[in-house]
Amino acid sequence: MTTHSSVPRRILLQSAAAASLVGGGRSAVAVDPIKIGMPVTLTGALGSIGTQMRQACEFWAKQVNAKGGLLGRPVELIIEDTAGNPSNTVRKAQEMVERNGVRLLTCIVASNEALAVAPKLAEWDAIFVSGDNGDGRLTGESLVPNFFRPNTSGPMGTRAVTLWLRDSPMKKFYGIGMDYAWGHNSMDVFEREAKRAGKEFLGAVFSPTGTKDFSTYITKIRQSGAEGCYLVLAGDDNNAFLSQANQYRLGDKVQLLTEQVDEGSINAVGDAAVGLVGGSRYPATLDNPANKAFVASWQKEYGRLPQMFEGDQYQSCVVLQAAIEKAGSIEAAKVRAAMEGLVVDSVKGRVEMRACDHQGEQAGFVVKVVKKAGMERPVPEVIATYPAKRITPACNKMSYDD
Repeated sequence: MTTHSSVPRRILLQSAAAASLVGGGRSAVAVDPIKIGMPVTLTGALGSIGTQMRQACEFWAKQVNAKGGLLGRPVELIIEDTAGNPSNTVRKAQEMVERNGVRLLTCIVASNEALAVAPKLAEWDAIFVSGDNGDGRLTGESLVPNFFRPNTSGPMGTRAVTLWLRDSPMKKFYGIGMDYAWGHNSMDVFEREAKRAGKEFLGAVFSPTGTKDFSTYITKIRQSGAEGCYLVLAGDDNNAFLSQANQYRLGDKVQLLTEQVDEGSINAVGDAAVGLVGGSRYPATLDNPANKAFVASWQKEYGRLPQMFEGDQYQSCVVLQAAIEKAGSIEAAKVRAAMEGLVVDSVKGRVEMRACDHQGEQAGFVVKVVKKAGMERPVPEVIATYPAKRITPACNKMSYDD
């Protein structure tokens, strides 16, 4: 594997498929690689998430190339740092298409970046397979034919938490979210689902991405009278909030809930995450053959368990791989046709890529962060699992009927 430490960078992961031997093995003919573009946030407030996603893609590509590549061709990852800026993301993705001949995109971190890229896909004749993007509109009102989401959406993560809350004695809730597309979308879903469950939603505040001081927000949460507070925060923002909430002992008064419990944040804030309840797009403890094999290989490579965004992005890479193999091509039209209705048994179990809205149907998980004897850090423990049909909204929808 050839790597370069600078960002932006291109990574060509070598495999036995990279050359075809001729003339008794004395010469080789190069095989054109399958290029996958990754305009990914590696710096800024969401850089920790992008780093997880990049590592998952690199791990997947290394595995694929070790087995001969895709369609007999090596996989090449073309990686550019977007710093979480939507205009950067569009520009860098377009450069990948025009300069490098990329027709497959993944690993875009923020939903506002994804929403900016999606309208350009037809012009670029490119397929974009999400590995993280949560905004429900991407498979709803803003759906375009060449976008697919194998990962858990924001509404799906929120739905899992609110199903769990139906049996909770807590009645009053407040919310805090990041002030961009994903934060507002998920908070809207939480409000609707909380009210459907007979709970009272007292209101929400939204913090600009990159907020360092959450003291005024914590004061508002305390003064709201809420028994539970729903968080739609990620990356450095999430870490800062959890650390400061712990300092102000917010958890003594209010149960903290979140759409996604990220091990990266747990590792960053330690005991400040204990007691947090929320959705998990991927818990490493899932008991199925595909996940056990993935976890074992990951631990051998990195000496640790895979984290949430790593598992979710890896699943998206596996789905993309299956579509390419089914299509026998990387042409956008053929991959799109192969992806619609595709069923893959992956690290989270059965995933079906719905033809109607390109959302992957999959189970939903709720976890609680706990301390366990012998464990260096707190860990997310699965406390509830919900079937795909209860978690995934109807086609092109962000709301639920039951």
